[in-house]
Amino acid sequence: MPFLIGENMTGGYGGADILHGCTISVDKGEIAVIVGPNGAGKSTAMKAVFGMLPLREGRVTLDGQDITGLSPQARVAAGMGFVPQTSNVFTSMTVRENLEMGAYLRQDDFTDTMEQVFDLFPILREKAAQPAGELSGGQRQQVAVGRALMTKPSVLMLDEPTAGVSPIVMDELFDRILEVARTGIAILMVEQNAKQALNIADKGFVLVQGANRFTDTGAALLADPEVRRSFLGG
Repeated sequence: MPFLIGENMTGGYGGADILHGCTISVDKGEIAVIVGPNGAGKSTAMKAVFGMLPLREGRVTLDGQDITGLSPQARVAAGMGFVPQTSNVFTSMTVRENLEMGAYLRQDDFTDTMEQVFDLFPILREKAAQPAGELSGGQRQQVAVGRALMTKPSVLMLDEPTAGVSPIVMDELFDRILEVARTGIAILMVEQNAKQALNIADKGFVLVQGANRFTDTGAALLADPEVRRSFLGG
């Protein structure tokens, strides 16, 4: 069984279902990417895995334990880190304070973890005393990812991490995400830049209208003529 799996997930926000038997999974040290057209239910699937959406059917398991009934806060305590697409930093707080907020559940000394975050994102060390609201979009994303890493998660979930950043910043963020995966953390990511994301993905899930349309390795999806034609612009 995969380390994290949202299995046969069906549900919505109170009205009609958005997800229809959707299954998403990722193993430790893997990067799994969810792609698909606008309105396909990509972010909804991510939120369902994180417990932000009640499931009518299906279940979520983490390291063999059924966590379907856990709140998002309890899932963080169980080892899940989640970075939302927007409003993901405390703009009036400094970079260092943002990172410290990520360690709010920890009882131990988190100095080493903060040093690891600064090593991963050197610009954050430079700007540690600067309010996060003064940073560029790409730097804010680094703060948001760094704050999630402060919890020492076993799974890192990223919702559109490269939204609104330049191609150069996107490539840099993807390089850092690869580095995080190499430490053994499972990474589940929703991404609008499908080609680039599948290029670094161990596995990919193409969703259409809340259901799995294609599931394969990133390389296989990139090479699939139908996937390329329908979802990757040819």
